[in-house]
Amino acid sequence: MPRRHMIMTGADGAALRAALRELRTKLGVPEEFPAPVLAEAERAVRSPRLPDFDATDLPFFTIDPPASRDLDQAMHLAKRPSGGYRVHYAIADVAAYVTPGGALDAEAHRRVTTLYFPDERVPLHPAVLSEGAASLLPDQTCPALLWRFDLDAEGRVEDTEVRRALVRSRAKLDYEGVQKAIDAGTAEEPLALLRDIGRLREALEAERGGISLNVPEQEIIEHEGSYSLAYRAPLPADGWNAQISLMTGMAAADLMLAAGTGILRTLPTAPDGAVGRLRRAAKALRIEWPHHVPYAELVRGLDPHRPAHAAFLQECTALLRGAGYTVFTGGETPDPVLHAAVAAPYAHCTAPLRRLVDRYTGELCVAAVAGTEPPGWVLEALDALPKEMADGTRLANSAERESVDLVEAALLKDRVGETFEATVIDVKDHEPLVGTVHLEDPAVIGRVESTARELPLGERITVRLTEADPGRAKVLFAPV
Repeated sequence: MPRRHMIMTGADGAALRAALRELRTKLGVPEEFPAPVLAEAERAVRSPRLPDFDATDLPFFTIDPPASRDLDQAMHLAKRPSGGYRVHYAIADVAAYVTPGGALDAEAHRRVTTLYFPDERVPLHPAVLSEGAASLLPDQTCPALLWRFDLDAEGRVEDTEVRRALVRSRAKLDYEGVQKAIDAGTAEEPLALLRDIGRLREALEAERGGISLNVPEQEIIEHEGSYSLAYRAPLPADGWNAQISLMTGMAAADLMLAAGTGILRTLPTAPDGAVGRLRRAAKALRIEWPHHVPYAELVRGLDPHRPAHAAFLQECTALLRGAGYTVFTGGETPDPVLHAAVAAPYAHCTAPLRRLVDRYTGELCVAAVAGTEPPGWVLEALDALPKEMADGTRLANSAERESVDLVEAALLKDRVGETFEATVIDVKDHEPLVGTVHLEDPAVIGRVESTARELPLGERITVRLTEADPGRAKVLFAPV
């Protein structure tokens, strides 16, 4: 997994952007869409395959970062007269525009996923689709896969349905605005219910032993011509919104398992060594972790606004390594079947504008509910999808990881020789002179190498920046 997601806030340093462009070239990132792909996308926009069912009477809303235009999901929340809740969750219907075997389809299989860099994103689909006709933008009628969930008073799913429908979002909301409205009590009921349903789903997650990592973003912030790094902690609204998507992914897995054909997102249980490493990091950051407390319970109690907790949450992403995709057909029992972090079967299905596999999962779920065979183009592609997604995810992780290294090196290159207060959060088992330090200011997690004495795990030390080379995308510290 990437160490952390990084965004640029008000920063437009030409040298940094040039270095990021060079990184994209080095990684072989396909930035420009070929002319045939763009032409096919334009034709698709003019004549999409539209469903008969009209659900535009439901006042959907979206919750995304303010600048986002590739809006995959929209929701409508309501109380049921008999008790409990009804959730309508619309997912962009990319298949309404993409013809199997066409140039647009082939390009999506080449790209696999949208790639995120601090200065820009490289989309899976052309903007005319991903930021236009297929996006669930406000006041735009769009084809969608419309999920309906009936929940009981505790937030448990009692009934699920998914079908194609026309939908229309009424409002494009952002996390900060949603949080302020809900906290102030000014949010109207469809939005106000997000907190109620989100908290119920979080409680159910804790009950089954699942965990959602509220990993802070790292921001590049401009200060009077120079730049700094800081963490942006997620808001509770981020988590409530994520619970709706998580619920949908679990429901998708259940539908496909019942139908006997599908593709799951799976994750093995973390090995003891990985958990032991995290325990060392917790000790180093002075986070109390009693041996009788499960990892999931510990993480739920962390505050991402606290720098030490933010650093630990970054380290926790190591337990997500090993995630993959499992295909099953003919009613066979998939192996593996569980996603360890979700603590249940799970599938990717809520981001088809940004992730290839979700288009296929959506088709499988629609067919499962309708009691029909999945389309032939879906079945023909299934066996190849796990490797395609693995290759695409590997590139996405490399892009994110190397972006972080490059940005840290670029922003610290003029500070070589300076000293910083840091905490040793990891020491290599067989190389006690090599480890990892966490700096609170700037928000950097970097490699440290000692030449004289073993690194003191868990202790605060003074380190000197010995190397910051954007050309090599490397930052290195040494104990003073």
